[in-house]
Amino acid sequence: MLKGKTALVTGSTSGIGLGIASALAQQGANIVLNGFGDHEAPKAQIAAYGVQVDYHGADMSKPDQIEDMMKHAAARFGQVDILVNNAGIQHVANVEDFPADRWDSIIAINLTSAFHTSRLAVPAMRAANWGRIINIASAHGLVASAGKSAYVAAKHGIVGFTKALALETATTGVTCNAICPGWVLTPLVQKQIDDRAAREGIPVSKAQNELLGEKQPSLQFTTVEQLGGLAVFLSSPAADNVRGVAWQMDGGWTAQ
Repeated sequence: MLKGKTALVTGSTSGIGLGIASALAQQGANIVLNGFGDHEAPKAQIAAYGVQVDYHGADMSKPDQIEDMMKHAAARFGQVDILVNNAGIQHVANVEDFPADRWDSIIAINLTSAFHTSRLAVPAMRAANWGRIINIASAHGLVASAGKSAYVAAKHGIVGFTKALALETATTGVTCNAICPGWVLTPLVQKQIDDRAAREGIPVSKAQNELLGEKQPSLQFTTVEQLGGLAVFLSSPAADNVRGVAWQMDGGWTAQ
Protein backbone atom coordinates (compact mmCIF):
# COMPACT_ATOMS: atom_id res chain seq x y z
CA MET A 1 0.00 0.00 0.00
CA LEU A 2 2.87 2.40 0.76
CA LYS A 3 5.37 1.21 -1.85
CA GLY A 4 7.37 4.15 -3.13
CA LYS A 5 6.65 6.28 -0.07
CA THR A 6 9.27 7.28 2.51
CA ALA A 7 8.53 7.46 6.23
CA LEU A 8 10.73 9.22 8.77
CA VAL A 9 10.06 8.13 12.35
CA THR A 10 11.80 9.99 15.15
CA GLY A 11 12.83 8.08 18.26
CA SER A 12 12.59 4.82 16.33
CA THR A 13 15.53 2.66 17.38
CA SER A 14 13.31 0.89 19.94
CA GLY A 15 9.84 0.78 21.47
CA ILE A 16 6.86 2.52 19.92
CA GLY A 17 8.87 4.21 17.19
CA LEU A 18 10.45 0.99 15.97
CA GLY A 19 7.07 -0.75 16.07
CA ILE A 20 5.51 1.95 13.89
CA ALA A 21 8.48 1.97 11.51
CA SER A 22 8.17 -1.81 11.17
CA ALA A 23 4.45 -1.61 10.40
CA LEU A 24 5.01 1.04 7.71
CA ALA A 25 7.89 -0.97 6.24
CA GLN A 26 5.65 -4.03 6.00
CA GLN A 27 3.41 -1.92 3.75
CA GLY A 28 6.35 -1.10 1.49
CA ALA A 29 7.50 2.27 2.80
CA ASN A 30 11.18 3.12 2.85
CA ILE A 31 12.23 4.13 6.35
CA VAL A 32 14.49 6.72 7.94
CA LEU A 33 15.21 5.76 11.55
CA ASN A 34 16.31 8.17 14.25
CA GLY A 35 17.32 7.73 17.86
CA PHE A 36 20.10 7.03 20.29
CA GLY A 37 21.77 3.72 21.08
CA ASP A 38 22.28 0.82 18.70
CA HIS A 39 20.84 1.45 15.26
CA GLU A 40 22.35 -1.42 13.28
CA ALA A 41 19.96 -4.05 14.67
CA PRO A 42 16.86 -1.89 14.02
CA LYS A 43 18.13 -1.16 10.49
CA ALA A 44 18.51 -4.88 9.84
CA GLN A 45 15.02 -5.52 11.24
CA ILE A 46 13.50 -2.98 8.86
CA ALA A 47 15.58 -4.08 5.87
CA ALA A 48 14.22 -7.61 6.30
CA TYR A 49 10.90 -6.31 4.94
CA GLY A 50 12.57 -5.66 1.59
CA VAL A 51 12.56 -1.88 1.80
CA GLN A 52 15.36 0.68 1.85
CA VAL A 53 16.35 1.95 5.27
CA ASP A 54 18.57 4.75 6.47
CA TYR A 55 19.44 6.25 9.85
CA HIS A 56 20.19 9.72 11.17
CA GLY A 57 21.24 10.32 14.75
CA ALA A 58 19.88 13.85 15.14
CA ASP A 59 19.44 15.04 18.72
CA MET A 60 15.81 16.11 18.65
CA SER A 61 16.47 18.98 21.05
CA LYS A 62 18.77 20.62 18.47
CA PRO A 63 17.03 22.47 15.59
CA ASP A 64 20.17 22.47 13.43
CA GLN A 65 20.51 18.69 13.74
CA ILE A 66 16.81 18.25 12.92
CA GLU A 67 17.28 20.35 9.78
CA ASP A 68 20.28 18.24 8.79
CA MET A 69 18.22 15.07 9.28
CA MET A 70 15.41 16.34 7.07
CA LYS A 71 17.88 17.38 4.35
CA HIS A 72 19.57 13.98 4.61
CA ALA A 73 16.25 12.16 4.18
CA ALA A 74 15.30 14.30 1.17
CA ALA A 75 18.68 13.76 -0.44
CA ARG A 76 18.42 9.99 0.01
CA PHE A 77 14.78 9.42 -0.91
CA GLY A 78 13.53 12.58 -2.63
CA GLN A 79 11.21 13.69 0.16
CA VAL A 80 9.56 12.60 3.39
CA ASP A 81 6.02 11.45 2.59
CA ILE A 82 5.10 10.19 6.07
CA LEU A 83 6.45 11.95 9.15
CA VAL A 84 5.96 10.29 12.53
CA ASN A 85 6.94 12.53 15.43
CA ASN A 86 7.55 10.03 18.20
CA ALA A 87 10.72 11.10 20.04
CA GLY A 88 10.13 11.72 23.72
CA ILE A 89 11.62 11.72 27.21
CA GLN A 90 10.11 11.77 30.68
CA HIS A 91 10.91 13.04 34.17
CA VAL A 92 8.67 12.79 37.22
CA ALA A 93 8.69 15.38 40.01
CA ASN A 94 6.34 17.92 41.56
CA VAL A 95 6.50 21.39 40.04
CA GLU A 96 8.43 22.94 42.91
CA ASP A 97 11.05 20.20 42.64
CA PHE A 98 11.17 19.98 38.85
CA PRO A 99 14.65 20.83 37.49
CA ALA A 100 14.37 23.71 35.03
CA ASP A 101 16.77 22.07 32.59
CA ARG A 102 14.66 18.89 32.56
CA TRP A 103 11.53 20.97 31.80
CA ASP A 104 13.33 22.64 28.90
CA SER A 105 14.56 19.29 27.53
CA ILE A 106 11.12 17.66 27.69
CA ILE A 107 9.42 20.58 25.94
CA ALA A 108 12.17 20.69 23.30
CA ILE A 109 12.15 16.98 22.48
CA ASN A 110 8.48 16.11 23.06
CA LEU A 111 6.93 19.22 21.49
CA THR A 112 9.22 21.67 19.74
CA SER A 113 10.94 19.00 17.66
CA ALA A 114 7.60 18.16 16.03
CA PHE A 115 7.27 21.79 14.93
CA HIS A 116 10.72 21.74 13.34
CA THR A 117 10.27 18.44 11.48
CA SER A 118 6.79 19.43 10.31
CA ARG A 119 7.73 22.90 9.06
CA LEU A 120 10.49 21.30 7.01
CA ALA A 121 8.35 18.43 5.67
CA VAL A 122 5.16 20.28 4.76
CA PRO A 123 6.37 22.23 1.68
CA ALA A 124 7.25 19.07 -0.27
CA MET A 125 4.05 17.39 0.92
CA ARG A 126 2.01 20.34 -0.32
CA ALA A 127 3.81 20.28 -3.65
CA ALA A 128 3.02 16.57 -4.05
CA ASN A 129 -0.52 17.11 -2.69
CA TRP A 130 0.00 14.08 -0.46
CA GLY A 131 1.52 13.60 2.95
CA ARG A 132 0.90 12.20 6.39
CA ILE A 133 2.03 13.72 9.68
CA ILE A 134 1.37 11.48 12.66
CA ASN A 135 2.20 12.88 16.09
CA ILE A 136 2.57 10.41 18.93
CA ALA A 137 0.91 12.16 21.84
CA SER A 138 -0.33 10.23 24.88
CA ALA A 139 -3.33 9.81 27.13
CA HIS A 140 -1.48 12.63 28.90
CA GLY A 141 -2.25 14.80 25.89
CA LEU A 142 -5.88 14.68 27.02
CA VAL A 143 -5.74 14.25 30.81
CA ALA A 144 -3.12 14.91 33.47
CA SER A 145 -1.27 13.03 36.19
CA ALA A 146 0.50 14.55 39.17
CA GLY A 147 4.26 14.78 38.95
CA LYS A 148 4.35 14.91 35.15
CA SER A 149 3.81 18.61 34.48
CA ALA A 150 6.33 18.96 31.66
CA TYR A 151 5.26 15.76 29.90
CA VAL A 152 1.56 16.66 30.23
CA ALA A 153 2.19 20.20 28.98
CA ALA A 154 4.18 18.91 26.00
CA LYS A 155 1.63 16.25 25.06
CA HIS A 156 -1.30 18.67 25.39
CA GLY A 157 0.74 20.97 23.15
CA ILE A 158 1.21 18.21 20.58
CA VAL A 159 -2.55 17.67 20.42
CA GLY A 160 -3.11 21.40 19.88
CA PHE A 161 -0.36 21.61 17.30
CA THR A 162 -1.91 18.64 15.47
CA LYS A 163 -5.27 20.40 15.23
CA ALA A 164 -3.76 23.66 14.01
CA LEU A 165 -1.66 21.98 11.31
CA ALA A 166 -4.63 19.85 10.26
CA LEU A 167 -6.64 23.03 9.65
CA GLU A 168 -3.80 24.65 7.72
CA THR A 169 -3.63 21.65 5.36
CA ALA A 170 -7.35 20.84 5.32
CA THR A 171 -7.90 21.57 1.61
CA THR A 172 -4.84 19.57 0.52
CA GLY A 173 -3.88 15.92 0.35
CA VAL A 174 -1.81 16.36 3.50
CA THR A 175 -3.28 15.17 6.80
CA CYS A 176 -2.11 15.61 10.38
CA ASN A 177 -3.35 13.46 13.25
CA ALA A 178 -2.25 12.39 16.71
CA ILE A 179 -2.22 8.99 18.40
CA CYS A 180 -2.72 8.96 22.16
CA PRO A 181 -1.47 5.69 23.71
CA GLY A 182 -2.05 4.69 27.29
CA TRP A 183 0.36 2.29 28.98
CA VAL A 184 2.59 0.50 26.48
CA LEU A 185 4.95 -2.18 27.75
CA THR A 186 8.21 -0.55 26.68
CA PRO A 187 11.51 -1.14 28.53
CA LEU A 188 10.92 2.13 30.40
CA VAL A 189 7.52 0.99 31.67
CA GLN A 190 8.87 -2.46 32.54
CA LYS A 191 11.48 -0.76 34.71
CA GLN A 192 8.71 1.13 36.53
CA ILE A 193 6.95 -2.18 37.17
CA ASP A 194 10.13 -3.88 38.38
CA ASP A 195 10.98 -0.95 40.66
CA ARG A 196 7.47 -0.98 42.11
CA ALA A 197 7.64 -4.72 42.77
CA ALA A 198 10.98 -4.33 44.52
CA ARG A 199 9.86 -1.31 46.53
CA GLU A 200 6.63 -2.91 47.73
CA GLY A 201 7.96 -6.46 48.00
CA ILE A 202 5.28 -7.87 45.70
CA PRO A 203 5.41 -10.13 42.63
CA VAL A 204 6.06 -8.42 39.30
CA SER A 205 2.68 -9.65 38.01
CA LYS A 206 0.89 -7.94 40.92
CA ALA A 207 2.88 -4.73 40.39
CA GLN A 208 1.90 -4.78 36.72
CA ASN A 209 -1.79 -5.20 37.48
CA GLU A 210 -1.67 -2.43 40.06
CA LEU A 211 0.00 -0.07 37.58
CA LEU A 212 -2.60 -0.82 34.91
CA GLY A 213 -5.48 -0.71 37.37
CA GLU A 214 -4.69 2.84 38.42
CA LYS A 215 -5.33 4.21 34.91
CA GLN A 216 -6.18 1.63 32.24
CA PRO A 217 -9.54 -0.14 32.76
CA SER A 218 -8.82 -2.87 30.22
CA LEU A 219 -5.92 -4.09 32.42
CA GLN A 220 -4.11 -4.72 29.14
CA PHE A 221 -1.12 -2.92 27.71
CA THR A 222 -1.46 -1.31 24.31
CA THR A 223 1.07 -3.01 22.03
CA VAL A 224 3.48 -1.46 19.57
CA GLU A 225 1.90 -3.64 16.89
CA GLN A 226 -1.51 -2.10 17.57
CA LEU A 227 -0.02 1.39 17.38
CA GLY A 228 1.71 0.45 14.14
CA GLY A 229 -1.58 -0.77 12.71
CA LEU A 230 -3.22 2.55 13.53
CA ALA A 231 -0.36 4.44 11.89
CA VAL A 232 -0.83 2.31 8.76
CA PHE A 233 -4.54 3.12 8.73
CA LEU A 234 -3.86 6.84 9.11
CA SER A 235 -1.47 6.58 6.15
CA SER A 236 -4.05 4.78 3.99
CA PRO A 237 -6.62 6.17 1.51
CA ALA A 238 -9.33 5.25 4.04
CA ALA A 239 -8.00 8.05 6.25
CA ASP A 240 -7.86 10.73 3.57
CA ASN A 241 -10.46 12.78 5.45
CA VAL A 242 -9.34 11.97 8.99
CA ARG A 243 -7.90 15.30 10.05
CA GLY A 244 -6.89 16.76 13.40
CA VAL A 245 -7.94 13.83 15.55
CA ALA A 246 -6.38 12.79 18.85
CA TRP A 247 -7.03 9.05 18.60
CA GLN A 248 -7.01 7.30 21.97
CA MET A 249 -5.55 3.80 22.16
CA ASP A 250 -5.56 3.65 25.94
CA GLY A 251 -7.74 0.78 27.14
CA GLY A 252 -10.43 3.18 28.36
CA TRP A 253 -8.09 5.47 30.34
CA THR A 254 -9.57 8.72 29.03
CA ALA A 255 -13.15 7.38 28.91
CA GLN A 256 -13.36 7.61 32.69
